[in-house]
Amino acid sequence: MPKFADVNVGDELPTLDKAPDRAQLVQYCAGSGDFNPLHWDQSFEQAKQIGDNIVHGRMKWSTLGQVVSDWVGGSGWVKSVSCQYRGMDMQGAAWQAKGVVTAKREDGGRKLVDIDVWTENAAGQKTTPGKAVVVLND
Repeated sequence: MPKFADVNVGDELPTLDKAPDRAQLVQYCAGSGDFNPLHWDQSFEQAKQIGDNIVHGRMKWSTLGQVVSDWVGGSGWVKSVSCQYRGMDMQGAAWQAKGVVTAKREDGGRKLVDIDVWTENAAGQKTTPGKAVVVLND
């Protein structure tokens, strides 16, 4: 768990490896209420055109939240996570969620850490770039 005094710009967060299969995408459909067939039905015309089903954008966003939350642990809390959907990640294909500290500051008595977060496919392309802010207890 990070301590504010020990956090440095450039510190990398532990990487999360993901490769959700079709069953996990169906489960995410049920949990999120997003039943777009592009995410689960391989016979859906658009899925056939692009080669397979795609991972939900919000699944990737929540994974960015997970990478940040796992890093913070009990030493603080996640203030915000935002992202942009810039590329598709396909069902069953490996991708990673990553993060790096870009700044640390104090604001209103709170110790804040700014983090660049992103998902990255096996080719090294950032498919979901974003930002996060965490508040550390010390």
